[in-house]
Amino acid sequence: MSYHFKRDESVPEAVRRIALEELESVADQLGRPRNRNHDEAIHEARKSVKKVRALLRLLRTELGDQYRAESRGLRKVGRKLSELRDAGAVIEIFDTLKKKYPDEFRGRKFHSIRRVLVARKRHAEEEANLPRVQRRLAESIKAATKRVKTWRIRTAGFAAIERGFQKTFRAGRTAFALAQKRPRPENYHEWRKRLKDHWYHIRLLENVWTDVLLGYENSLKVLETWLGDDHNLVLLHDRLVADPESYGDEKTIDLVLRSIDKYQKELRDNAESFGNRIHQEGPRRFTRRMRKLWQEWRAEPKSVEHFEKEHLKRLKEYAA
Repeated sequence: MSYHFKRDESVPEAVRRIALEELESVADQLGRPRNRNHDEAIHEARKSVKKVRALLRLLRTELGDQYRAESRGLRKVGRKLSELRDAGAVIEIFDTLKKKYPDEFRGRKFHSIRRVLVARKRHAEEEANLPRVQRRLAESIKAATKRVKTWRIRTAGFAAIERGFQKTFRAGRTAFALAQKRPRPENYHEWRKRLKDHWYHIRLLENVWTDVLLGYENSLKVLETWLGDDHNLVLLHDRLVADPESYGDEKTIDLVLRSIDKYQKELRDNAESFGNRIHQEGPRRFTRRMRKLWQEWRAEPKSVEHFEKEHLKRLKEYAA
């Protein structure tokens, strides 16, 4: 799959191709046999749903009522996948805490916390009837796939996506300001969602100036990862606080909660540092810059394409 606009495609062609690729990937992941790694399948399906929703946000003005209907349907699928994914994410962030603070996380008491988290994850999956849920979600996605061909995209070039790009960047900037002013979990989570949309939009536009945008894209990914870990720490905190007796004695739980607070402070300090740089430029100015890059990219001679491919290959080899 190629989550990028290509020079030889019109915007409508690219949008439909990308949407179909990602939706077909979701259906494939959810249709996997039960003996395959269903945690990985759900995680990958969820990512593809987010990619399609981000793509739709670029075209919200162009698609109008179609945007609202498709976004609403994919939001329902995404929420159900998030419910299935959250239990696994809590276990992963608990393991991250253990690795980060090995001196504090010693002894069998901490192993017992993980066992309870794993047991509750299994119980939740059994109660939800995971195979049936996956089949229903796959059917919903297949229906969405059939509708992609009916999407009405009439505007050509960057103009088709310009308003959606600017609106999403502005929403991320606003969410960042609110998280700074009121550092509550829900505000950081909202910032993360809007930032992730912007990250996906930059991935879509990466080819307009690959070597420059790759660095920016990587910074967005790092920031999104920090905010994702912050959200998972909130989920772990809430589970422990809601039913502490099930996880261990008071002293053990308090130690875990203090570790959560310490790691969250580090993550949020890091995120704020990156956020100040990423959100420094105004939405209009940033969007104008991207429009100019798009126009220059589309006007480039065909001979430049081979050079760019080789240059990108060297960049990725160097980064590895």
